Amino acid sequence: MNHLAGLPEGRVPVLRLPATPQDTNAGGDVFGGWLMAQVDIAGSIPAVLRADGRVVTAAVRSMSFLKPVRVGDLVSLYAEVTEVGRSSIRVAVEAWVQRRRPRPEAMRVAEAELVYVAIDERGRPRPVPKEAAGG
Repeated sequence: MNHLAGLPEGRVPVLRLPATPQDTNAGGDVFGGWLMAQVDIAGSIPAVLRADGRVVTAAVRSMSFLKPVRVGDLVSLYAEVTEVGRSSIRVAVEAWVQRRRPRPEAMRVAEAELVYVAIDERGRPRPVPKEAAGG
């Protein structure tokens, strides 16, 4: 099976990791807070690149859990910058899983919109460069 089979074509995940037993809630599904943490990490990657430096999470504008994540799922997170303000960067994130049981399939399990703020060495907001570094 192709390691990206069933995932969105033409897109590269910014983060991929397995869901493991220590990530489960009392019902046996992966805890939503674990997935939220992965979404925040994934969203920060394009934000840091676009800001050409340090960012902090300012807001989670939305977070929708569409389907449960199960132990053994391979989680792939896609993130892209959708808007840039003076010091803020809005990022859309999608979480997909590849599941092998009961049959191989891939599905979108969550989507989110986060806002990051570029900060300087003192932790104060700073302007986002007009263009991303290196391009």
